[in-house]
Amino acid sequence: MTGTSIDALDVALVAIEGRGLEMRASLVRTHTRPLGPLAAPLRRFASQEPLSAGDIAGLAHELAAAHVAAIRDLLGGEPADLVAAHGQTVFHAPPLSWQLLNPASLAHALRAPVVFDLRAADLAAGGQGAPITPLADYVLFRDGTETRAIVNFGGYCNFTFLPRGRDGAPGAIRGGDICACNQLLDCLARALLGEPFDADGRRASAGHICPGPRDALVGLLQRQANVGRSLGTGDELAGWIERFRSECRAEDLARSACDALASVIVATIEHVASAIPATRVDTYVLAGGGVKNRALYEAVASRCAGHVRPTDSLGVPAPYREAACIAVLGGLCQDRVPITLPAITGVPQPAPLAGAWVFPG
Repeated sequence: MTGTSIDALDVALVAIEGRGLEMRASLVRTHTRPLGPLAAPLRRFASQEPLSAGDIAGLAHELAAAHVAAIRDLLGGEPADLVAAHGQTVFHAPPLSWQLLNPASLAHALRAPVVFDLRAADLAAGGQGAPITPLADYVLFRDGTETRAIVNFGGYCNFTFLPRGRDGAPGAIRGGDICACNQLLDCLARALLGEPFDADGRRASAGHICPGPRDALVGLLQRQANVGRSLGTGDELAGWIERFRSECRAEDLARSACDALASVIVATIEHVASAIPATRVDTYVLAGGGVKNRALYEAVASRCAGHVRPTDSLGVPAPYREAACIAVLGGLCQDRVPITLPAITGVPQPAPLAGAWVFPG
């Protein structure tokens, strides 16, 4: 998985027993490969800067080579039964979406079948194509005794609402994409801190909240949440950064951004929970690279009525939740189980089977 923050390729080796939605998935090990020199041109491409066809083909080729290297490092010589690859989202505006990848290179080099283009079937059938992880969250994180909200702090924040007990059947799952998250925070770090990201949220934690900029950002993020859009490419809210960069210290603007994000994210999830009678979130389970940002984590925790813990406590390190989910979705595709939910992506019933396939020669 490479997310919309476009900084690294995360790979997860997942052992799956059983079939379909009753499968049991366990994380074996993980690996991260920085995108390095690939990150800048991919980010420019996702920001809709024009490239020649040759340059685009070159990016896809280099990205596939990075996938092969990362997966080989993860496997350490072991074979894989199946590779599920998401590709890099360089554009998403339903019904249009592009997850850049050259999957044939993976199948040939790794001698394993590759399932990819996981969003396309949902988009073709009239859905948003996102988020696609809720059924994988159901497999990995559902619980019979508590209602859980799985919250992913990725480039764009998304969540999965998993009711407990009998209400936890797949049809009762809710979720959605909320607003830009690490896209905004990383853009701010590059523009104001001179760093690719705010490591552990140290700079934001040293700052103070500026009420004016914070409230302005809440309005922008809430607008994203209200329109029900999915994913995000090229919308790091750089205009907000430019507007207020001269009014606040960089650390204060970073802290204000974390506080605004927490406000909109928690309010959105609580609104979903309130629409279901006699339901509340017992536990917020946090995932994604943003979990390492202490300022963001603490701002979210201070607003939650339920318990808060990272996915690490459930056997999946927070930065690798999406990669693990992609592996589970690959298994569901192989078992011919639709991976998207009409209540979440808006695709008409019945949801289509997803995934395109490449097989080794």
